[in-house]
Amino acid sequence: MTIRAEEAGLNGLASALVETGALTSDWLPTFKAVPRESFVPARVWPGIADGTRQTELVDREKDPEAWFKCVYSDIPLTTQWDDGKHVGDGLGTTPTSSNSMPRMVFSMLADLDVREGHRTLEIGTGTGWNAGLLAHRLGGENVVSIEYDEAVAKGAGENLRRAGLSPLVIVGDGRLGYSGGAPYDRVIATCSIGEVPQTWIEQTVPGGVIVAPWGTDYGGEHVVRLTVGEGGTASGPFTRSSAFMRLRQQRTARPPFDAYLKGQEWPADGRRSSSALSPTEIGGWVEQFVIGLMVPGAFWRAERYEGGAYTLWTYSTDTQSWASVDYVPGADEYEVVQSGPRDLWEETEVAFQWWFSHGRPGFDHFGLTVGPDTQRAWLDTPENVLPGH
Repeated sequence: MTIRAEEAGLNGLASALVETGALTSDWLPTFKAVPRESFVPARVWPGIADGTRQTELVDREKDPEAWFKCVYSDIPLTTQWDDGKHVGDGLGTTPTSSNSMPRMVFSMLADLDVREGHRTLEIGTGTGWNAGLLAHRLGGENVVSIEYDEAVAKGAGENLRRAGLSPLVIVGDGRLGYSGGAPYDRVIATCSIGEVPQTWIEQTVPGGVIVAPWGTDYGGEHVVRLTVGEGGTASGPFTRSSAFMRLRQQRTARPPFDAYLKGQEWPADGRRSSSALSPTEIGGWVEQFVIGLMVPGAFWRAERYEGGAYTLWTYSTDTQSWASVDYVPGADEYEVVQSGPRDLWEETEVAFQWWFSHGRPGFDHFGLTVGPDTQRAWLDTPENVLPGH
């Protein structure tokens, strides 16, 4: 591509991000000074703007125009599969590193609200673009970025050096933060978490801000913006939907179905009943979020059949309980089977009805308070703690 075409791509993406409100005037000079292309490897698997699906490989050496089009599109770009074990041109099993969607990058930076002189810790260096943006804005001496994968960290360091930027990149466990650079005014995670590490709070000054994608085992992840208080606590609202790769040390194993049946054939010792709640009513991102908040230690899978029918399975992470609900298009009642000490579908119904009875609030009505050995979700105000929290 020509320099003019590259500039057109850069300016086009900038205009699109400004129009959505993600890219604000204070970040615009940094966006142009730290171009995304400097932090995207030659081989990427483009994602889609609204979802977690990846498409086929785009290789800069083979198709530079397609590569530049991806780079200057508002989409995430997967850069690693299966913790680096995947080789070849096809899709791997699980994406494990990426260059994030620009709209999400700058929306989260807006949530972070950095100011001149702020010491900032980033969890999850990835390709180094976010660390580079922060280093350009705040100065490399004020930015520390932690990456667990040594090969990924090495690549990010090379990208940053070529761009003339010098944040401190540490190879290590992001849960531990980095005490050598503390205290921090701001902490940002570019990977999702289910528990806020207490170390992040302890390494942040009172009044400082922590921004992180947060989600339950069940699903429906959103970005939380926490303000650090006294006594090792932090609290704040959820600001936007997100879909990030999980912090490696907080990944949740998904046991096989056989682990639940205990060697028996379905329905084993399952208790049969019926439900008027359709599985289709609980599949939205906010619905999953609320169910995850109120039905802890559970996750779901869907087994699909011809004609639009499917079975929604809900499992407890301890492998002791499961529930199945059969959805048939046009039905008014749905067959339910539950097994184990927990009635998981009944818990799901209770969570959904609670949400519905409160006017079906969006994610921006919810918040989180965390502290030593505690994590509580709330609705509208920290005092209005969700049932079960």
